[in-house]
Amino acid sequence: MIPELGQFSLVLALLLALAQGVLPLVGAWRGNGALMAVARPAAAGQAIFVFAAMAILIHAFLAFDFSVAYVADNSNLALPWYYRVTAVWGAHEGSMLLWVFILNVWSLALAAFSRHLPPAFLSRVLAVLGLIGVGFLAFILFTSNPFLRELPMPADGGDLNPVLQDPGMTFHPPVLYMGYVGFSVAFAFSIAALLGGELEQAWVRWARPWTNVAWAFLTLGIVAGSWWAYAELGWGGWWFWDPVENASFMPWLVGVALIHAQAVTEKRGSLPAWTVLLSLFAFSLSLLGTFLVRSGVLTSVHAFASDPRRGLYILGFLVVVIGGSLLLYAIRAPKVATGKPFDALSRETGIMVANLLFTTAAAMVLLGTLFPLIGDAFNLGRVSVGPPYFGFLFVLLMAPAVLLLPYGPYLRWGRAEGRQLTVVSLRAGLAAVVCAIAAAWFADGRVRAVAGVAGAVWVAAGTLAYALKRWREMPSGRRYPAEMAGMLVAHLGVAIFLIGVMLSESLSVERDVRMAPGQTEAVGGYQFRFDGVRETDGPNWTADEGEVSVLRDGAFVTTMRPQKRTYSRGQVQSESAIDPGLFRDVYVALGEPMDARHPEGAWAVRLYHKPFVRWIWLGGLFMMAGGFLAAAERRFRTHRQARDLPATSATESVA
Repeated sequence: MIPELGQFSLVLALLLALAQGVLPLVGAWRGNGALMAVARPAAAGQAIFVFAAMAILIHAFLAFDFSVAYVADNSNLALPWYYRVTAVWGAHEGSMLLWVFILNVWSLALAAFSRHLPPAFLSRVLAVLGLIGVGFLAFILFTSNPFLRELPMPADGGDLNPVLQDPGMTFHPPVLYMGYVGFSVAFAFSIAALLGGELEQAWVRWARPWTNVAWAFLTLGIVAGSWWAYAELGWGGWWFWDPVENASFMPWLVGVALIHAQAVTEKRGSLPAWTVLLSLFAFSLSLLGTFLVRSGVLTSVHAFASDPRRGLYILGFLVVVIGGSLLLYAIRAPKVATGKPFDALSRETGIMVANLLFTTAAAMVLLGTLFPLIGDAFNLGRVSVGPPYFGFLFVLLMAPAVLLLPYGPYLRWGRAEGRQLTVVSLRAGLAAVVCAIAAAWFADGRVRAVAGVAGAVWVAAGTLAYALKRWREMPSGRRYPAEMAGMLVAHLGVAIFLIGVMLSESLSVERDVRMAPGQTEAVGGYQFRFDGVRETDGPNWTADEGEVSVLRDGAFVTTMRPQKRTYSRGQVQSESAIDPGLFRDVYVALGEPMDARHPEGAWAVRLYHKPFVRWIWLGGLFMMAGGFLAAAERRFRTHRQARDLPATSATESVA
C-alpha cells in the first residue's frame, strides 16, 4: 500500500495547492487578514505532502518495487543504488514530480524567509506559486502518475537509459530545476506587483535575491549538463545547440537581462514595466523548455518520449500562464510605466542596450529551435537548423555586449562622464592588444584564438582596473559589498569563459584512427600508444576496455582506459577516458572493432587534445558564484522602502 500513500499524498498536495492559490488572493483583494494568513500554512502543507510523495517514490526504487510501473520501466535488480536514485528523475513521470518538488522547495523558502514583506503582497506571491503548483500537480495525477501499478509484478525491471548512468546525472537535473523553477518566484513577484499596482522599487528589491539565486542555480545546472555531454557522449564537445540545451539557455539569457533590469528599477525607479515583462518571459521560457522536453515534438538525446496528451496539456497550461500573465501586463503596466529620465551616456542606457542584445539572442535561439516545427506546420519540408546558424548569430549579438562589459561599473546613474570611459578604454584596450599579439604568435595566427584572448583580456582588464580603483578610493568597510563583489566575480567569469571557448574551439585537435596493438599516433604534441583491449565487468554491464598509454616527448604521462560497455538489457554505450588538466585535456574514446574475428585486432579510436577546455566550466562557476554573492547583499533583506534609500554614489552602485 505504500505507493498508494504516495498517490494520496499528491491528491492532498493538490487540494492544499488550490487553497494556497485561491484563498490568499481573495484575502488580499478584500483585505481579509484571516484568508491571507492561509498562504503560509497551505504552502507548508503542500510541501510536506509533495516531499512525502518524493520520498515514497525513492523508497520504491531502492526496495525494487516492480509493482510500480515507473520503477519497473526504469530500474532492475542489477542497477546500483545510486543510479536507482538517479532513475527517480530519469524519465518523464519522475522528472515532473521533481519539478513540483523543487517548486515546493522555493515556496517553502519564500514563506520562511520573507516575513519582512507586507502581508498582502506576500499572500499574492504565494498564491501565484500555489496556482502553478495546481497546474503541475493536476498534470502528474491525470497524465503522468509515477505510482501506477503494473500487475502482475515482473520478477525484474527494465533499465535506466545508459547515458544517464553517470555521476553527473545524479545532481545535474535537480540543480538545473532549481534554476528553471526558481524563475517562478520572480514571475510570482511580478504578478503580485501587477495585481496590487505596486510597480515601484520596493517589490523589485525584495525579488532581486531570489532572481539572483535562481539564475546562479541555472548557471550551475547548465555547466553540469555541458560537462556531462562532454564526458559521457564521446564526441568531445561541450555544446551542440541541441533543442533541449537551448531550452535551458533561453531563460538563462533572459535571466541575465532581468538581473540587470531589476538593478535599474530598484536603484533608479526606471524601466519598471520592462522589468516585469522580463520576469514573465524568463518563467515562460522555463515552461516552454518543459514543453519541448516532454511533448516529444523535438528530437534530442535529453528529451523524454511521451504521448501527445501530455504535450497538449503542457501546451494548454503554457497558453494559460503566458496568455493570462501578458493580458494582465497589458491591462496594468501602462498605468504605472513611469521612471526617471536618463542621459544617453549613462548606466541605464548601457544596461538597456545590453538587455536588448541578450533578449534578441534569446529570441534568435527560440526561432532556431522552433523553426523545424514551423516548417512542418506550413509544409515547408524537413528543415534543420544547426550550429552554423546559432554560432554565427550568437557571436554577432554577443560581441557588442563583450565590448560594453568593462564600461558598466564606470557608468554613472543618470549621466556619465566621458573621461573615465576614455581611461578604461585605453588601459583595457592596450592590455587586449598586447595579449592578442602574444596569442597570434603562440597560436600561429588563428583568428578565433586571437579574438578570444583579446576579448577576454579586454573584459578582465576593465573589471580588475575597476576593482583596483575601488580599493584605492573607498574605505575598507565599503569597498566590496556583496552586490559589488558578485558583479566583479561574474564579469571575470565571462572573461575566463571566453578564453576557454575560443582557445578550445580554435586549437583543439581531433583524429579518428584505426589502431592495432602496439601502434602509436601523435596528436597535439602527445603520443598515444594502443596497448590492446581486455574484457572487464561492472555492476550491471560488461565492457571491452582499451588501454592507451600517453607519452610526451618520449616520457610517460598516463594510461587511459576507454570502454565500450554492454548493459544488462543489451544497450551499448561508450565511456570516454579523460586525463584532465588546467591547460589541456587529453581525451580518448573507443569505437568499434575493425576486425571482429581477431580479438587482438585493430579498433577504431578517437583521440583529442583540447587546450583550455576546462576554462569553459571554470568561467561558468565564476558566474554562478557571482550570482550567489550578489544575492547575499544585506540591503535586499531590509524592509525600508526603496524610495527612502539614500542616493547611491557612482562608485558604490552596481548593475
